[in-house]
Amino acid sequence: MVIGHNFIGGSRSAQGTTLLKSIHATTGEALPYEFHHATEQEINQACEAASQAFKTYRHTSPEQRAVFLENIADELDALGTDFLEIVSQETALPFARLQGERARTSGQMRLFAKVLRRGDFLGARIDTALPERQPLPRRDLRQVKIGVGPVAVFGASNFPLAFSTAGGDTASALAAGCSVVVKAHSGHMVTADFVAQAIERAVEKSNMPKGVFNMIYGNGVGEPLVKHPLIQAVGFTGSLRGGRALCDMAAARPQPIPVFAEMSSINPMLMLPEALKNRGEKIAQDLADSVVLGCGQFCTNPGLILGIKSAEFTQLISNLTDIMGAKPAQTMLNAGTLKSYTAGLEHLTEHQGIKHLAGNTQQGNQAQPQLFKADVELLLAGDQLL
Repeated sequence: MVIGHNFIGGSRSAQGTTLLKSIHATTGEALPYEFHHATEQEINQACEAASQAFKTYRHTSPEQRAVFLENIADELDALGTDFLEIVSQETALPFARLQGERARTSGQMRLFAKVLRRGDFLGARIDTALPERQPLPRRDLRQVKIGVGPVAVFGASNFPLAFSTAGGDTASALAAGCSVVVKAHSGHMVTADFVAQAIERAVEKSNMPKGVFNMIYGNGVGEPLVKHPLIQAVGFTGSLRGGRALCDMAAARPQPIPVFAEMSSINPMLMLPEALKNRGEKIAQDLADSVVLGCGQFCTNPGLILGIKSAEFTQLISNLTDIMGAKPAQTMLNAGTLKSYTAGLEHLTEHQGIKHLAGNTQQGNQAQPQLFKADVELLLAGDQLL
């Protein structure tokens, strides 16, 4: 059952009066769930709970943590069809895609369990003592990697399972012996709640310390979370702007902390003349299909095409224009993503040095695929849109 309370120290907390709504990605209507925005006190309590749990969790054996991760995987796999239907409602991602992503998510947990049992992740080094060494004896020197402490985790919108509440950042932190405080993604809060409950069941089943996993809701909770003195590292998957902001916050702390960030890119593609001459039509089709895959929301989405002026490149542009113009609109992950996309299109359309080649006028609650053309001089001049 989803009650919309924050997960803090093995308990649920709802001190805040500000309520957040989860939105149906396709219809734009509010889903029948409300979530309590975390207060400053709750953010502090979550960090304190993680810090307290870390004192015990850091001393668990690799085998104990491996069993814990496998229990999380089992709990995720046990979530029923109703769960995947809700994820689809929140993100507009197709059911089959989510089935595969759920398997990937639990698979990540089991992969880290294997790594834990293998043991080489510890990087153990032993230099035995050399008491007879001249001119001075050498002491026994030993080195091993340990968990840094509580980790703040920020999930991605485009992978609500594999890169979110129980995603790779959470899995790696727990495997390393670190407790976590997850900032639930506002685009799939119901999904996050279901996953958090699954993790909590695994915590109980594995006899892990309460507070090893915590999760809070709310816009604007990220900054105080990253700046909290008990947080010792950040895991982030998302936009370049968001990740850059977190990196700056972490670096400006009295005690700077590392940010492990996977951030978006426009992913330039280089089109060479001989390739276009030999298989230009196929390249155009494959490129267009890749651009619109997942409504263009994959971090590997090709967003910038570079080519040498030639008859072959001109033909590629012509083929792409026809293909992209025929591509249908798609529903994006959430209203915020669509709003950002629409604003970006407006900036491109208004730019005097950029020409619109294909794509219907952006309107409604779906994203229309678009193709624009610009001279390379804009790129070389460092134009901010390119």
